[in-house]
Amino acid sequence: MINPSSNYAHSVTGLLDVPAEAAFTFMADPIALGQWSLGCMNTRSVKQTRTHSGHSLFDGAQGFFEIETDRDRLIVDYHLGSPEHMVPRVSARIVPADICGLGKEQCYVTLTAWRATDMDDARWHRLCVTHEAEMYLIKSQCEATYSRV
Repeated sequence: MINPSSNYAHSVTGLLDVPAEAAFTFMADPIALGQWSLGCMNTRSVKQTRTHSGHSLFDGAQGFFEIETDRDRLIVDYHLGSPEHMVPRVSARIVPADICGLGKEQCYVTLTAWRATDMDDARWHRLCVTHEAEMYLIKSQCEATYSRV
């Protein structure tokens, strides 16, 4: 089935005033994620593994994630779930300035999330609006980090 609405996936894009490489580095940083991801705040490493955890601002639940990166393609995949079973449910893609004619120190960052079949409509809606709010945090925090370098 094809559905043109956001019932299966949701994407949000921000224009950041930083070079693509800076945005990629920021999006791939699990500690930085703990400052912008409302569902996984205050991240920390789990027993010196690739796995990190944080807590949801909504209900305090502990969440787990791993980050997989593709620097050549400027893609960051966020694997979510339990420490024993992670699935790549959210992805960030960074689009460099020259692809879309942006200024040399600009890029697009797009977050895409795919809906799990066990998500009810209310939970899916919350995820969508949360990602939209998170894009404002990503933009502000990434630009502030880059300006300090």
